[in-house]
Amino acid sequence: MFQVIKEQGKARRGVFTCAHGRVETPVFMNVGTQGAIKGAVSAEDLKEIGCQVELSNTYHLHVRPGDDVVKAMGGLHKFMQWDGPILTDSGGFQVFSLAKLRNIKEEGVTFQSHVDGRRIFMGPEESMRIQANLGSDIAMAFDECVENPATHAYAKLSCERTLRWLERCIEVRKVLMQEPDCVNPQQMLFGINQGSTFPDLRIWHAKEIAKLPCDGFAIGGLAVGEPTETMYEILDAVEPHLPQDKPRYLMGVGTPWNIIEGVYRGVDFFDCVMPARNARHGKLYTWNGTINIKNEKYKLDPRPLDESCQCPVCRRYSRAYLRHLIKAEEMLAMRLAVVHNLWFYNELMARIRQAIEAGTFDDFREIYVERLMTRL
Repeated sequence: MFQVIKEQGKARRGVFTCAHGRVETPVFMNVGTQGAIKGAVSAEDLKEIGCQVELSNTYHLHVRPGDDVVKAMGGLHKFMQWDGPILTDSGGFQVFSLAKLRNIKEEGVTFQSHVDGRRIFMGPEESMRIQANLGSDIAMAFDECVENPATHAYAKLSCERTLRWLERCIEVRKVLMQEPDCVNPQQMLFGINQGSTFPDLRIWHAKEIAKLPCDGFAIGGLAVGEPTETMYEILDAVEPHLPQDKPRYLMGVGTPWNIIEGVYRGVDFFDCVMPARNARHGKLYTWNGTINIKNEKYKLDPRPLDESCQCPVCRRYSRAYLRHLIKAEEMLAMRLAVVHNLWFYNELMARIRQAIEAGTFDDFREIYVERLMTRL
């Protein structure tokens, strides 16, 4: 269930409720592709850093350890010891990211496993079955994310097929949720809008999927190489055609300023590997801009990363120590950096929610979009 409790322009402050709890929106989902955040961050850590929703990937968990293993262990929540909401991506993005290893047909996609090279077939029915075995709170419909640039002709064929795949997801889900050993009978389904960078296809597809009984809608296929302004233009085109009473999820986005601009355009859910990936390379976020902790100027810097930050890292460690850990390639460096960046992202969303509630989001956007882009 989703309820919008305050709006400022298109920015929405809402509450989303699912089987494993209440989610305050807008929200950033912390990405644990294989059931864990890269950087030795546990489910207990996620609680401490303010994570509301954990995101895992259907394809990767199907390949290893196997969704049958996860189901036998009681579902993904029990397997990874996380009692909050979980969203599982459908595996559709792997159609894009494993482009050299796949074959797309109406029935679905044949993959070559990136782990051992074995052939794997996944279509809407298989994706829904795997996600049912995982027991996530939100399952994503199986889709194709076309490469950029794409021709209008191919993008049209692809988003028409993605619509048919969504209809198949809906039908098989009805059966799966009724099975006596279903891990999470309250699992929800989000449809995904596609259409590459073509506004006419995006709008047509949004109108069509909005007619179907989905619990929310995602905007996929962006942040894959197109200019940032193009992404914003697509959001502006699509938003009016998605149901106002359902959450909107911008997949795979992105930077802190991308998120602020997404909220400004009516988006409620976000995810991205960026905060964890950048952290592992020493790129750390503060409220005054981005720090590259590897820089020589931090060698003798006794200050925390961000003096206004209350994360476990900033409360305890200096920039000099973090730089030393990164330069020495200590495992602790990765963990502390990821904890800080995820805390920052989760705190960013909390401040965005507060700004919408207070009616000051436009001012927040004006200040922080530019400030957070600064390289310190």
